[in-house]
Amino acid sequence: MSTAAEVEAAVARAWEVRKELAGLPASVRAGALDHLSRGIAERADEFTAVNVSENGKPEKWAAAETARAVSTFRWAAEEARRWSGDLQRLDTDPAATGRLALVRRVPRGPVLGIAPFNFPLNLVAHKVAPALAVGAPIVLKPAPATPRSALLLAELLAETDLPEGAWAVLTMSNEETAALVKDPRLPVVSFTGSVPVGWSIRDAVPRKHVILELGGNAAVVVCEDTPDLDWAASRTATFAMYQAGQSCVSVQRVLVAASIYDDFRDRVVKQVANLSVADDVGPLINEDAAIRVESWVTEAVDAGAHLLCGGSRSGATIVPTVLEGVGAGAKVVDEEVFGPVMVLSAFDSVEDAFASVNDSRFGLQAGVFTSNLQTAFRAGAVLEVGGVIINDVPSYRADQMPYGGVKDSGTGREGLASAMHDLTEEKVLVLTGIDL
Repeated sequence: MSTAAEVEAAVARAWEVRKELAGLPASVRAGALDHLSRGIAERADEFTAVNVSENGKPEKWAAAETARAVSTFRWAAEEARRWSGDLQRLDTDPAATGRLALVRRVPRGPVLGIAPFNFPLNLVAHKVAPALAVGAPIVLKPAPATPRSALLLAELLAETDLPEGAWAVLTMSNEETAALVKDPRLPVVSFTGSVPVGWSIRDAVPRKHVILELGGNAAVVVCEDTPDLDWAASRTATFAMYQAGQSCVSVQRVLVAASIYDDFRDRVVKQVANLSVADDVGPLINEDAAIRVESWVTEAVDAGAHLLCGGSRSGATIVPTVLEGVGAGAKVVDEEVFGPVMVLSAFDSVEDAFASVNDSRFGLQAGVFTSNLQTAFRAGAVLEVGGVIINDVPSYRADQMPYGGVKDSGTGREGLASAMHDLTEEKVLVLTGIDL
């Protein structure tokens, strides 16, 4: 664990180096990010093994996360090279004849990045990469349960030409982080994690720029005109249960057109039953988390829900679980399960389904399976979420695209260019007497 002196030194150096880092040539910042991308690729097996050992994640999902981190840093390097600003003519008004504005984005200041346990490498990458791309020092606090992936990344960071203080990885408890959140030398806080903690951070520092990537209870809508029911069932089953459901966009609520409900239910239950707990699902982060998920399932069943498969627990592992007939107000519907549990229900009209999706305090992403273009655009217009995925599950994410939610799912966006905008603010240079 980092000592108090080490924490102070990291924050002090980040504050001292902020102007030097912001003034570095784009080639230096992009080169460092390229080095991280190449280094992870060259040591992919090592990064994957560390992820498995500290997180319990099945190897195939850990390997996929490693590959995504390679891509995330590569995209950041490319965006760093494109980070140029805009020219704006001001002579559209006669009084501004001969004037031209150069609008650039500059770092708001050093960033405190707080990362979660469920993606201990790639969500760390989504803190580090955009900060370094814009020239903002970053003090990174990985999750206490999974610090080793971040520390392994730090070995690669230490090989770059970035100045001392440009980055630091601090291993500390969640309680100790509260003082860092309030430190005025860290004017930006980027947090990914639970809803209560996220909003408490924003409440604690209302004058800071706070970016929150929080939870969700992601919904899938399976329409009557779904082009391929087997594909829909397979994707829904896989991404409700992958990584033991420990993803903010894990499939949780599945709304199916009444006319195809029985058919789809049979297909998805068969797909879930074919999943390997060891190779496809994996354990939860600890036994306490598994006990909580088990209690929520038991509560729903005791209230009248029908258990279609799964529901049992062994240590930190929950057998993939499918429920139907879940009553209103059940935690497995209203809250974020963050476990391998999906809830099936039928709908009569697409508008009813969309209303059910919106009947949630969360709004991260949603998936809609349909072959109707009008339905697809309608979903994009009315669903109260940060992203709508057509003919796939809400778990889909390309690391370069804007990613984030509304309502209790947070504020701000990740995805390299979007995050770079979030970490910076506009600064205008007006040139006068220019012959345009």
